[in-house]
Amino acid sequence: MTTTPGAPAPADPSPEPTPEPAADASPQRSASPARAALTLGALGIVFGDIGTSPIYTIQTVFDPSDPHPVAVRDPAVFGVASLIFWTAMIVVTIKYVLIVLRADNDGEGGILSLTTLLTRDGAPGSARTKIALTALGLFGASLFFGDSMITPAISVLSAVEGLELVQPGFATFVVPITVVIIVLLFLGQRVGTAKVGRLFGPVMLLWFLSIGLCGIYGLSHDPSALRALSPTYAVEFLFGDFGEAFFSLAAVVLAITGAEALYADLGHFGRPPIARAWLVIVFPACTLSYLGQAALILDDPRNARAPFFLMVPDPLLIPLVVLATAATVIASQAVITGAFSVSRQAVQLGYLPRLRILHTSTSEAGQIYVPWINWVLMVAVLVLVVTYQSSSALAYAFGMAVVATINIGTVLLAWYARTHWHLPLPVVLAAVVVFSSLELLLLAANMTKLAHGAWLPLTIALLVFLTLMTWRRGRERVTEKRNAVEGSLRDFVDEVHESEHTVRIPGTAVYLNRDKETTPLAMRTNVEHNHVLHEHVVVLTIETLPVPVAPDDQRIEVDALGWTDDGIVHVTARYGYAESPDVPDALRQARRVSDELSIDPEETSYFVSTIELKVGDSPGMPQWRKRLFVATAGIASDAADYFNLPRDRTLLVGSVLEV
Repeated sequence: MTTTPGAPAPADPSPEPTPEPAADASPQRSASPARAALTLGALGIVFGDIGTSPIYTIQTVFDPSDPHPVAVRDPAVFGVASLIFWTAMIVVTIKYVLIVLRADNDGEGGILSLTTLLTRDGAPGSARTKIALTALGLFGASLFFGDSMITPAISVLSAVEGLELVQPGFATFVVPITVVIIVLLFLGQRVGTAKVGRLFGPVMLLWFLSIGLCGIYGLSHDPSALRALSPTYAVEFLFGDFGEAFFSLAAVVLAITGAEALYADLGHFGRPPIARAWLVIVFPACTLSYLGQAALILDDPRNARAPFFLMVPDPLLIPLVVLATAATVIASQAVITGAFSVSRQAVQLGYLPRLRILHTSTSEAGQIYVPWINWVLMVAVLVLVVTYQSSSALAYAFGMAVVATINIGTVLLAWYARTHWHLPLPVVLAAVVVFSSLELLLLAANMTKLAHGAWLPLTIALLVFLTLMTWRRGRERVTEKRNAVEGSLRDFVDEVHESEHTVRIPGTAVYLNRDKETTPLAMRTNVEHNHVLHEHVVVLTIETLPVPVAPDDQRIEVDALGWTDDGIVHVTARYGYAESPDVPDALRQARRVSDELSIDPEETSYFVSTIELKVGDSPGMPQWRKRLFVATAGIASDAADYFNLPRDRTLLVGSVLEV
């Protein structure tokens, strides 16, 4: 789920209601600007990645330094242009816009959101099937982190490379300028993008209008390029010269980078604005750009070295480079904030430790900043820029991340269509054959580039996937050990009632606990060692539901634990995986729900049980996974920050556990 800087307020993903006829036409007039605003917002947030693909896609296909070069000849130019158009039509328009956007999890989209929907309690399927679906979805989400590292590098590099056409001597400055832009981009994340984000839509609208007009200008060099809209050219290229066509597919896939963003941003804009933006603006503009580049190459094969920038007259080259740089920064911003959002989802779903999450806007819930993720991404992007030096060198690494995610999405979508839409099996299989025949071909083509960069996103995804699964497994082991140490909460409350040695002192204490069944270690330590307990005690459990936002009627639950006069209650506060927990706010809500809670969250002491993990010799996990788990625990944020606890009234009580 991608976070949307500066985006309009979240939209209802259901179809837009048609205003009822009335004597006053104001409902239609007010609805039209709202639709336009959402569509403009979608342009700035959703389509930055896929909208900047024309800069480098065709150039990469005909790159002479490619290990499997495609010769610049007319049949290949027509065939490549046709393949790009029909790949975008099948994968983006038909699959994502018309089908995938309808598979939402309470209005939210994205591969992790869909995985949660398919595997939550009560969803159809055996336990083994859900494990397989979870693994697939997590690997898809892991690929997104690779995408988040490669997108800023290749996008900004490709735009700045336009300076080489202005003056060949500028070539030595491409990497340094790219490094400066990227550093500034990541340094600006802490400030937030709410104000700048309002410019994203207009800038991207100008971008799409510009590349569309450039495409029309390019077509004036050879209008016959329009014939590439016919699928016959793609088919003839594939079957007439399969060798060249097959290798070209490794670059053709770059035309659909960012397709997953259409789905990931569903919750922020809803289906209609995303579909409108793609069908009315983005797809036509990109198509014109690709056809214009093809026409330019048909007119002069030497233009294949940089067809995007060569489409404009020399006086307009510098403005186009500046606009392209702005567009690629916007595309990079979208995946960076997307990485923040996916990280928060992984934390909430128990696949990562608590990470420090800062809200950069008081009015827009989507504005978050995750410092640890930000700095890791910045270092990774800079390493990629300095190592690969050019967009063409990074192209195949980028393509593998995209096509692998798309293939995983098809598997998950097929299962969703069968179990939730209840489509007949033959219909589902037919759709899978149509989509997978193309997507697997794209994947196979990218596999030939493993030695030339395609290994990179797979390696990143594998490392992230192992980290996510190891953290989940390690938490389960720690939970088992903690359960044995903590004991039953209800039994402990009964013991407090029977004990003559426990002194109740004035005040209110809130003990954060993992569940409703066990006793908080901090609470047990206080009673067993200090023999004291506050007059009012709240055992608070934060639960994460497999939905983006917890329903209001399920948010708070209060349990007296069998006694109504002891001042000890249990409160369950539920949040969706797209929300950030806030303990003081949860207590204020609980006070409104239950008469037993007369506490003031601002005059309360908070106790947090902390665990220091040690690598032990117990069976159940390999030693390397135990070390990885303990190392991952080291990046966990302070509990007071994560749960929004007041530091001056928060006490940490620690213990040691071996894994």
